[in-house]
Amino acid sequence: MLGLAGIISRTPLKTSLPKKRTEYRGVLAGICSDIAMTGAEDETEVVLDFPNAFRCYKSGRVDRFIGTDVVPPGVDPATGVASKDAALLPDVSARLFLPKIADPAAKNKLPVLLHFHGGIFVLHTPFSGAYSSYLASLAAAANALIVSVNYRRAPESPLPAAFDDSWAAFQWVTSHAGGSGPDPWLADHGDFARVFLAGDSVGAAISHHVARRLGEEGSAEATARPAGAILVHPFFWGTHEMGPKDEDPRRWGFIERIWRFLCPGTSGADDPLINPLVGWPTAMAGLGCGRVLVCVAEKDGLRSWGWAYYEGLRSSGWNGTVEIVESEGEDHVFHLKKPESGHVRELMNRLVDFINNSP
Repeated sequence: MLGLAGIISRTPLKTSLPKKRTEYRGVLAGICSDIAMTGAEDETEVVLDFPNAFRCYKSGRVDRFIGTDVVPPGVDPATGVASKDAALLPDVSARLFLPKIADPAAKNKLPVLLHFHGGIFVLHTPFSGAYSSYLASLAAAANALIVSVNYRRAPESPLPAAFDDSWAAFQWVTSHAGGSGPDPWLADHGDFARVFLAGDSVGAAISHHVARRLGEEGSAEATARPAGAILVHPFFWGTHEMGPKDEDPRRWGFIERIWRFLCPGTSGADDPLINPLVGWPTAMAGLGCGRVLVCVAEKDGLRSWGWAYYEGLRSSGWNGTVEIVESEGEDHVFHLKKPESGHVRELMNRLVDFINNSP
């Protein structure tokens, strides 16, 4: 949007200044009209349109069409899981899910699942109906304390803000490892020998990034190494050819356009934030967790990237174990779209087994 000086610089100068006050008013009115017209154009000019998902305007306004609903915290009537919201940093919050505990005074220790939601870095929050229901069900089934991070979303907060916020959230969670910290649920009930990173779609990419950063930088907490990471339908991509030869190149071109818009400082399609194979095998060999579960869906366009991640990690020399499970006949994040599906129950059982059967 042009400022006043920019618009004035485009206005042809007269050979002499206006001689009457009314002439001054006319010039000023014309300038203000140009400003108003430019602002109106910015409000209506679309710079990125993801049909049925979101639309971004030149003015900075964003229209979101998915995941805008907000479910208040409380006790989930279907599972008995309690939830509450907590501020982690001035711009970062989280929703915590605590399963029903028979004897609260016993302070039973539960696995801690640090969860990162999906939504192309633009959509959803931990408070949306789809995620609130899914995470309450997972907390009940796994008997785990879940912390779902409300990271800053793009494009208002361009990437890598979401990655940085998620790293800060991990530090906040593990600051409770000594039995203290700002949140009593974590301090009283968290088992910090059983911390898991988890996410779906771009949330899975965030989980990998946190684990990778842990391997590179370590953590202030000696007990902070996660027991494992769960990557559900991970959103990875790059210039590596993963899909069929006849795959529509327009789809990948559109994804690259989205990526460059949301992450203005990116190095491109092979940015390590979104392509885990960059720097292989060294980058994967140092992953900072002991176990990884990769979940893919047969009809998901990103399925081949999930398999490539599994194969890349397995052959990188990483000192850990990686498993993969594929849901037949299902598409991307089907567990959010049709929660009553039998395949969702199968996937949930696989996650529960991974969480509760750590070596």
